[in-house]
Amino acid sequence: MTRERLPVLVTAIGGGGHGEQILKALRLANDGRYRIIGADANPRNPQFALVDDAVTLPLASDPGYLDALFGLIDRFGIKAVFHGCEPELKLFSRHRDRFADADIFLPINPSGVIDLCMEKAATNRVLGELGFRCPRYAPFSTRDALDTIDFFPVVVKPSLGGGGSANVYVAQSPLELRGLADYLGLETHVSTFLVQEYVGTADDEFTVGVLHDMDGKYLNAIAVHRSLSGQMNIRMAVPNRTGRAALGNRLVISSGISHGQVGRYPEVTAQCAAIARAIGSRGPINVQCRLVDGHVMVFEINPRFSGTTSLRAMMGYNEPDVLIRRHIFGETIAVDFAYRDGYVSRSLTETVVPG
Repeated sequence: MTRERLPVLVTAIGGGGHGEQILKALRLANDGRYRIIGADANPRNPQFALVDDAVTLPLASDPGYLDALFGLIDRFGIKAVFHGCEPELKLFSRHRDRFADADIFLPINPSGVIDLCMEKAATNRVLGELGFRCPRYAPFSTRDALDTIDFFPVVVKPSLGGGGSANVYVAQSPLELRGLADYLGLETHVSTFLVQEYVGTADDEFTVGVLHDMDGKYLNAIAVHRSLSGQMNIRMAVPNRTGRAALGNRLVISSGISHGQVGRYPEVTAQCAAIARAIGSRGPINVQCRLVDGHVMVFEINPRFSGTTSLRAMMGYNEPDVLIRRHIFGETIAVDFAYRDGYVSRSLTETVVPG
């Protein structure tokens, strides 16, 4: 007897974000078990060619977004919804009861975990309180606060929001830091930024996924040892003029596009799993870090599926599929289930979109 395909909605599948990654992972897992409905605000989204049913949705900021979304849920009989961008994650988190009332599987972290990870200064503070090592940091919203920074070089980033390395810069001196503050519109725009100590080298960087089920049971962890060697993978790189040779010849900020060697890396994943457990993660979480003298130094935590979700799935670590199998199909998932090691590389592709 053939099992009816499970209708699954993935939103924001365009633009190279984590929605596209979830879509690719589900396609890799799809042996006929899923009917994938893909949604995006862009009607010319090339990823529409990869789904069973393509639909447009307004942006998450649109007042009619939720009604349009639940109209799709009713239309297709959708049983699971995966968000593809952070504005949707925050919106879904605020309205999670509506999904629960409709008996929709919504694999997102508790609101407290999402709020913590979205506020980078709070993330650093809590990690320190829990006994984990993290770079020195200081939030600032006025120029006067910059005079207290004495741990150069530093990374300057928005204090609120998630990954992708948007508006992230390196300052190697007080003069550069003040220049960045002017460039970013400090005191002319209502913004809070974070100054974070630059640690390790580009060769030390990892993006780490830790997966718990929605009941909080640990399932597995995986790491990508990032290869920071090209325009796709590097947001910025500047010569190291600090005299601190241990940081390498260049100070590098990675982009939101990761590739590299995928594996278990127990010296990294064990520490990240402890962090995920300590902050109460349920579902997927992604830790951005560098390994410095044997210690994971976290510079960001994304409380969601990663921009490397499909890379992991290619190695047999398919987080969206695992969560559906665990919570909808009722399968038993072995803790630390096996997956392959391997190097995964990314490149650009071009698509002619009809119309």
